Amino acid sequence: MKILVVGGGGREHALIRKLRENPTVTEVCCAPGNGGIAADAVCVPVKATDIEGMVALAKERGVDFCVVTPDDPLVLGMVDAMNKAGIATFGPNRAAARIEGSKVFAKNLMKKYGIPTADYHTFTNPSEALGFVTGKNEFPIVIKADGLALGKGVVIANTLDEAAEAIHSIMEDKKFGASGNQIVIEEFLTGPEVSVLAFCDGEAVVPMVSSMDHKRAFDGDQGPNTGGMGTVAPNLCYTPQIARQCMETIFRPTVDAMKAEGCPFSGCLYFGLMLTPKGPAVIEYNCRFGDPEAQVVLPLLKTDLFDVMQAIWEKRLGQIEVQFSDESAACVVLASGGYPAGYETGIAIDGLDANGQVEGAAVYHAGTKREDGVYKTAGGRVLGVTCVAPDSASALAHAYRAAEKIRFDGMHMRRDIGARNRV
Repeated sequence: MKILVVGGGGREHALIRKLRENPTVTEVCCAPGNGGIAADAVCVPVKATDIEGMVALAKERGVDFCVVTPDDPLVLGMVDAMNKAGIATFGPNRAAARIEGSKVFAKNLMKKYGIPTADYHTFTNPSEALGFVTGKNEFPIVIKADGLALGKGVVIANTLDEAAEAIHSIMEDKKFGASGNQIVIEEFLTGPEVSVLAFCDGEAVVPMVSSMDHKRAFDGDQGPNTGGMGTVAPNLCYTPQIARQCMETIFRPTVDAMKAEGCPFSGCLYFGLMLTPKGPAVIEYNCRFGDPEAQVVLPLLKTDLFDVMQAIWEKRLGQIEVQFSDESAACVVLASGGYPAGYETGIAIDGLDANGQVEGAAVYHAGTKREDGVYKTAGGRVLGVTCVAPDSASALAHAYRAAEKIRFDGMHMRRDIGARNRV
């Protein structure tokens, strides 16, 4: 089997490593890939959002199966195009990808089908939005751009001035382009956050092991939001009792709702949850594997990943058993200095071997390139250093020891990943 993986970050690297475990997989191609991924796959410089180019690449290389992972190409309809070309594909089609592509669609879906989430209102007029916030006068309050915004389209406003600035920048300054034509304003929920990825084939839903993300740039959950500075799995707040409750009130109802709306979801559905005093509630949906969540969840997957993906394509997910290890995993992200704001690239990375690894850890390349035999930085999040161990504390200790072996000028990492992962 020849597989094409669309994307070029740490998530894609983790997926490729797992897909290569299947003995029937003879070639993995990644587009566009990156310097580290090139050690595990054939990288081709086709942009992830170039639908025509990606279909042409798949045909040219005789690809048997395509895995589309980033949000942009999914929302743009790459799966539809691949299927039209007769190529088996993992990922939701354009209609189903709206669950992430439009927060208004997602919130309205939850409201219609009684899926627990924060109370909300939607607006297309900035004056009306500001009038609502002024009249409500309750803070903090959450303001979200409707469309995709590189994970940065959510503002938690603690004052009226902050809310006004968020509305202005999103809707009038068009900070996120057309994604800000409509916004969602919702109540601020409190409680532990949990990420749960789930395999879906339109009918069956199989949750993966839970995880805990760390979005803020600095220790103590301080600083700006990022794409994720590290993860641990499982999330110890997510007890078996809560897992059963989420299946009954969130996971199963969401998959059934998408089917009822005529857009059954196939692929990986990400549930961003808040364990509120009133019970679990949905903070957000993503239509794909989270990153860096995938970098701790996939190493714990015992069932062959490609077998699962094939079962999803053939609508027989409910007929197979998907198993996860009872061990723990931890991922520490090594980022460029200044991330998520301005940062330099092209900085040499020390401590990696010829395959971009360090002893005793899996190193997933998120933003690297290879020039003259040297790995260099090529993005904000550069590497994800992941270790698996019998318990969370051991996994974290191993991950930090491995991360300390890597150096590049300006390198930044949080030192408190997993510190709050306790019951």
